[in-house]
Amino acid sequence: MKTLTFQVIEGVDKGRIFRDLPIPVTIGREEGNLLRLNDERVSRFHAKVQHEDGDVILTDLESTNGTRVNGSPIQIRRLRAGDQINIGRSMLLFGTLEEIAARKSAERPAVRAGVEGGTIPGTVAGDDLGFELHNGANTNAGDRTAYDWARSETEMPPLPQKMSAAQSARLAEIFDFLHKGLAVAGENIHANEDGSEVRIGFAEWQTIQATQMFLARYMRAVADPEHQPDW
Repeated sequence: MKTLTFQVIEGVDKGRIFRDLPIPVTIGREEGNLLRLNDERVSRFHAKVQHEDGDVILTDLESTNGTRVNGSPIQIRRLRAGDQINIGRSMLLFGTLEEIAARKSAERPAVRAGVEGGTIPGTVAGDDLGFELHNGANTNAGDRTAYDWARSETEMPPLPQKMSAAQSARLAEIFDFLHKGLAVAGENIHANEDGSEVRIGFAEWQTIQATQMFLARYMRAVADPEHQPDW
């Protein structure tokens, strides 16, 4: 049976991972939702995710504050790995890092064709920014580009252990500062209907979101020393 993963990268629950959820999934703040968010701007039963004809479908359940996918308000939308879902004050990243990396690999030929034939409207080609965007199959970790920087969840450096309260507070302050900066960078992103074209290169957009996700997980662990991130 197909399962879904959502990672909270902004909001009260940032850093949480809802991994391998069985379909269908309801999202809301009420008990009884498989994906429950502690967000007062999220409706009791806000949205539903289901599987139909091979597609993952997100439907807004007539919520008070609406649902956005990749910056656009939606009533119903097909989801793809790496899509950004805004519900209330919470931002969710759909898919695992491996699923997102697979989508980036699939998207890359289309982006390359667009660059060779002229830049796709509304995008910034990675090559124009000095990046060689490739799948990184034979690339050492130290040589990673923006395109393949976050291909695996197993490559993240571990947190320092046995930090003092002062060290935890200082580290949390640094992470919070960096996280806010990344959040500002992603505020005005607008994507097309299927999320394959955005105003910055897709790989860079996903790198920003992945960085937010990593920092959010670290921040959650620093705030609660007994809680270790579910990498």
